[in-house]
Amino acid sequence: MLTIWLYSLISVFVVSLISLVGVFTLAIQKERLHKILFYLVSFSVGALLGDVFIHILPELAEGNDMGSIGLYLLAGIIAFFVLERFVLWHHSHTSHTEEVHSVVYLTIFGDALHNFLDGMAIAASFLVSFPLGVATTVAVIFHEIPQEIGQFAILIHGGWKTKKALIYNFISALAAVAGAAVMLLLASTVEVLIIPLLAMSAASFIYIALSDLIPELNRERGTKQSILQIIWMLAGIGVMAGLLLLE
Repeated sequence: MLTIWLYSLISVFVVSLISLVGVFTLAIQKERLHKILFYLVSFSVGALLGDVFIHILPELAEGNDMGSIGLYLLAGIIAFFVLERFVLWHHSHTSHTEEVHSVVYLTIFGDALHNFLDGMAIAASFLVSFPLGVATTVAVIFHEIPQEIGQFAILIHGGWKTKKALIYNFISALAAVAGAAVMLLLASTVEVLIIPLLAMSAASFIYIALSDLIPELNRERGTKQSILQIIWMLAGIGVMAGLLLLE
């Protein structure tokens, strides 16, 4: 169990460090940044869905009732829809042009909740197996990069100085550490929670990819852009498939 704690906490701390990536965008021209985000979002769609269908669901299928797993997935998707509607957990992954001064703190709170759930997902995966934990960590990292760039843009646009935005964004990201710790503490006493929570993690990845990231990509209508989207999605899936070599 000590090894699982070590792997989980190191992984979520690395994920938390991704929150600092926003500062590097200050030196990038807006047009180039848009292209980078376009590629990263496409890649993260493939990585998230690849993690779900290549790693998490096959792991859940081993020795478990798939009827119950399906119900957990549905419950998770509905739960994340409710969170999006009532807690403002959902964020855009591209630049924001609207006035956001009044929602900066709500954005931070929503991001902290998002990161808390990511931490639980990573810890739950390591509780099942090391390869699954690595795959989920990689999927979360690729999702977090464009998300944190968007988050940083919101805070700066909301009137915060660069230093303040970085500090608060990092504190928000550390919620992933808390989420992992809670998951590991719960698992040590109630092992029956691991499978439902892992299924809920899969539901969160599906929801993020289908309701958040793909609609962003659909704003690009050109044939060339569509082809590039597919290529980068397949690349994300390919990385997840490549991680099967760890097993």
